[in-house]
Amino acid sequence: MRPLKHGYTNRTVGDGSVVEKTYEGPDAGIRRAREYALLTRLQGKLPVPPVRGVDDGVLTLGFVAGAPGQELVVAGHGAQVLEACGVLLRRIHEPAPSVLGAGAHDAGKVLVHGDFGPNNLLLDPVSFKVTAVVDREFAHLGDAVEDLAWCEWIVRMHHAEHHHALDHFFNAYGGAVPTWPVRQATMPTPRTGGTWRCRARSYRPGSADSRPTQARARQLHVAHHRTVRSKPRRSAEALRMDAAP
Repeated sequence: MRPLKHGYTNRTVGDGSVVEKTYEGPDAGIRRAREYALLTRLQGKLPVPPVRGVDDGVLTLGFVAGAPGQELVVAGHGAQVLEACGVLLRRIHEPAPSVLGAGAHDAGKVLVHGDFGPNNLLLDPVSFKVTAVVDREFAHLGDAVEDLAWCEWIVRMHHAEHHHALDHFFNAYGGAVPTWPVRQATMPTPRTGGTWRCRARSYRPGSADSRPTQARARQLHVAHHRTVRSKPRRSAEALRMDAAP
């Protein structure tokens, strides 16, 4: 087994046949159980890795061939990758919320990935067809804008030279895309002392409801800071200027 590239939040290793994911950080057991249950229920409905089993804190998945989306974006295929992101995200938001045990109070909510972006997609490097969407441990019922805004934030902050390709993402997603002020309000924002506020979610045991956690915000901040080591994080001011009408 060797460590897989881009696995920053948890310990992920593979041998070309299977992938073993060991969850680390806050609520590790809850996140493992959530991802295991969701991947099992989505087999055949979405391009997700096959589940081999879960034991002693480790989730074992079948290996899926494909190039990481973030690498394809860096290689100059931003438009193709973001178009694939939009098509897939529409599919993610379409399954009945019952996959997470939704109740009557969840009317109008969709299945939110919780960390959606090129960094969590594997694609065929020739056709750009998505072979797998990974890291669903923070999936929850919520508003579609969470995934839309998070994917946009990933691109603007880590692949700024490709931010014009976001039109391909939104056009492929289709439907009514929230306005920039709404999307921006959903993105992480820096605060004094370098901490982050984020509308990403964690979970209460046995509940489909979600709650904000500062631990999750810090975890995502660290993980995505490492994704593009050669490029400094862009400032909030730069983000605002890029998105200005």
